[in-house]
Amino acid sequence: MTEETRPAFAAERRERILELVRANGSMALRDIAAQVRASEVTVRRDIRVLEAEGLIDRRRGGAALPGRLVHEHNHTQRSGTAAPEKLAIAAAAARLVQDDDAIVLGPGTTTEALAREIVGRRNLTVVTNSLPVAEILAAAPGVEVVVTGGTLRSTNLALVGTAAEQSLAGLRVHRAFVSGNGVTAERGLSTPNPAVGSTDRALVGCAEEVIVLADHTKVGADTMVQTVAPEHIAHLITDNHADPEVLMTLEDMGTLVHVAVLEVDRGE
Repeated sequence: MTEETRPAFAAERRERILELVRANGSMALRDIAAQVRASEVTVRRDIRVLEAEGLIDRRRGGAALPGRLVHEHNHTQRSGTAAPEKLAIAAAAARLVQDDDAIVLGPGTTTEALAREIVGRRNLTVVTNSLPVAEILAAAPGVEVVVTGGTLRSTNLALVGTAAEQSLAGLRVHRAFVSGNGVTAERGLSTPNPAVGSTDRALVGCAEEVIVLADHTKVGADTMVQTVAPEHIAHLITDNHADPEVLMTLEDMGTLVHVAVLEVDRGE
């Protein structure tokens, strides 16, 4: 490649990056690199150039439209995002669920994957406000499912609101497994929706320990409503493509970080 052709290719690549971020609102660095068929180092450099031009904002582990917080996707959109990572995270999280335990499972496609992993547990009580989680565990002979009341949200198929929060009052469980839309060292776990955030706080309020399940697309992302402060996250389970700077900072703050390695990355 000559010096004359490099700027043209770089300009085309940056235009494609800008199109991707505009179409998705925000994207992880790894996903951008895969789409434009360039290294993450190259894409990171491109993102810096685009940020200097005021076209996008850098985020830890990715990029977003200027001034934009991560927005809420519907259940179908979430199901197709980072699916292998969610399965790996769920398998790692299942090792923290024992027979004769009582736990909370919050809403989200990652907690749904965890529910599938624990259908064989014995004498397990699961408190949830997620209809998909309840449906997955309904036929599990060794699992008793306690479903909250509340108002059904179509975006995540979760029960939220005052009725949901009141039904959680007075309950006590060992661990709460929750997801969300973003997790940072500065603000912890967050969600774009105030009603979801309020109910999530009630869910984790039942538990002795809070375990956050977040794939790499959520690590370093921030959203409007804080649900779990970083100092209250006992465990974070993520995948091996998450931003290491965020993980190290959370570890320094006392969070035990578990990194699930994807099958395709084993042996590298």
